[in-house]
Amino acid sequence: MSDSIKHECGIAFIRLLKPLSYYQEKYGTALYGLNKLYLLMEKQHNRGQDGAGIATIKLDVKPGNRYISRYRSMAQNAVADIFGYVQNKFVDIQNETPELMQDAEWLKQNVSFIGEVLLGHLRYGTHGKNSIENCHPFLRQNNWMTRNLVIAGNFNMTNVDELLEQLYELGQHPKEKADTVTVLEKIGHFLDDENQELFDEYKKEGLDNVEITHKISEHLDIAKILRRSAKNWDGGYAISGIVGNGDAFVLRDPSGIRPAYYYQDDEIVVAASERPAIQTAFNIAFKDVKEIEPGHALIVKKNGTVTQEIFREPQEKRACSFERIYFSRGSDAEIYKERKHLGALLCKQILNAVSADLKNTVFSFIPNTAEVSFYGMVDGLHAYIRDFQKEALLHRKDVLDDKELDELLSMRPRVEKLAIKDVKLRTFITQDADRQDMVAHVYDTTYGVIKNHTDTLVAVDDSIVRGTTLKQSIIKIIDRLHPKKIIIVSSAPQIRYPDCYGIDMSKMGQFVAFEAAIQLLKARGMEHVIEEVYQKCKSSLLLPKEEITNHVKDIYRPFTQQEISAQITKIITPENINAEVEVIYQTLDNLHVACPNHTGDWYFSGNYPTPGGNKVVNKAFVNWKEGNNQRAY
Repeated sequence: MSDSIKHECGIAFIRLLKPLSYYQEKYGTALYGLNKLYLLMEKQHNRGQDGAGIATIKLDVKPGNRYISRYRSMAQNAVADIFGYVQNKFVDIQNETPELMQDAEWLKQNVSFIGEVLLGHLRYGTHGKNSIENCHPFLRQNNWMTRNLVIAGNFNMTNVDELLEQLYELGQHPKEKADTVTVLEKIGHFLDDENQELFDEYKKEGLDNVEITHKISEHLDIAKILRRSAKNWDGGYAISGIVGNGDAFVLRDPSGIRPAYYYQDDEIVVAASERPAIQTAFNIAFKDVKEIEPGHALIVKKNGTVTQEIFREPQEKRACSFERIYFSRGSDAEIYKERKHLGALLCKQILNAVSADLKNTVFSFIPNTAEVSFYGMVDGLHAYIRDFQKEALLHRKDVLDDKELDELLSMRPRVEKLAIKDVKLRTFITQDADRQDMVAHVYDTTYGVIKNHTDTLVAVDDSIVRGTTLKQSIIKIIDRLHPKKIIIVSSAPQIRYPDCYGIDMSKMGQFVAFEAAIQLLKARGMEHVIEEVYQKCKSSLLLPKEEITNHVKDIYRPFTQQEISAQITKIITPENINAEVEVIYQTLDNLHVACPNHTGDWYFSGNYPTPGGNKVVNKAFVNWKEGNNQRAY
């Protein structure tokens, strides 16, 4: 992606189903769980570089001994920093009494982080401060083991104000206004309720407090707690939690917006935000990794029982398509195929734009995440060439001379790597003009490939959000190659609306497509549309979120996709560029063809999967119109 945006946190959960001594004997180390957690997190490092954290819980620890450990880091290499911290706990043991490294029970009793339940998190902050307090896992502590709670998640709630109000009504006083805190406290409240109900029940039966404690741990109803907690959540979420006794869960929102995968055998239960991380860490096949179903929670009881239970009524599945286009790593077999398909589906538009003149067209991509779509586009071009050759040989074979036949058989797309992303340049010069000049050199290019003022250069990007990097850097750089024309091709449709489920795209003014539509309205004397939409949006904010519709669609309604693309072209074309510039976008229909199982497309279509989404988009428009530079949820 040419525009850098933050997005999607990552979770990693492991529950060891055997005693630690089992892993010591079979795999040669009692640190098996920690090693696998490290792998799961490293294989998802793309999902968060603002910080990371881990928490572990030891099962069946005697009173008076620590059983919960947590460590969080905001270091530049947070995952390495965390596991370096953990590893240091074993250095003296390894040097002074190495035989104890083979004693799993001793390690469990004497060294922190050696436990059977492990939870990791990688953070991309979509808003708010970047501080250690914002790093997951979050911990709610209590002297009662079954009232302790650890959570970590990949989520945003659209109705934080509403959830906070409910906490106030329960008598709580949350320390800050953040969806993570509200989720933690909501689950914590009903966890406390469940504890109290069980305590009262067993007390009536005449059991003593120690017996009651064991009974509560055995009969804690996690699904019931989650059903009561999540009743009014509006957002996209994949959340993992551990109760102090070892009960654990991983839950997914009713529309399946955020991804969550799991694997289970007789040794382990593991869950993560991305399937390939599980495949790599445990060397298992694609088919063995399952999705947690929308509205379901994967629940692992302390005794090792594993179930998947409904906590919210599942809705139409609207899994995030941006996961497929950009966010998730392309090593997932399905995602790889989908990204190639997105590229192939662009061929018709591209061939029209270059008048099918492959002889004078060079194809490239903007590194690095657009590369797979580029391969798909090249496959599509080869398919076009085969059809062209077949047609010519079937119907013109009698009139082709040797030269024409040689030219026909030698047809192929001219494929080159022209844009090269350099190491991150430090823009340490404070003057704006100088900084902008430095930013313009983030990308470099390959010289000597383009025929001066003759060739058209087609460059594939996976999506265009703001267009600033294209304008300030990429187009300027590749214009130095002296192409006749530059065509920027987005494998994603036009991003027109804010996201409110985990991606850092919450303000209307961020989108070059929105800027283009506003410019077109003003240029055609249709400013009244802007004012009408503003009034509708502002009035809608007084309604219950379930009654709100997306009025911002009216901003785009007067224009075709091609008209908006043409205006975007004007916006992102720098001054003093010699080449003609054109921008081509993927169509929404083709997106659904390529990614049929991930139909969440609200940032393109404005069709939000939850009522809170419509409220957010209208609020975002009001903020833009009133000049409030803040997120809408």
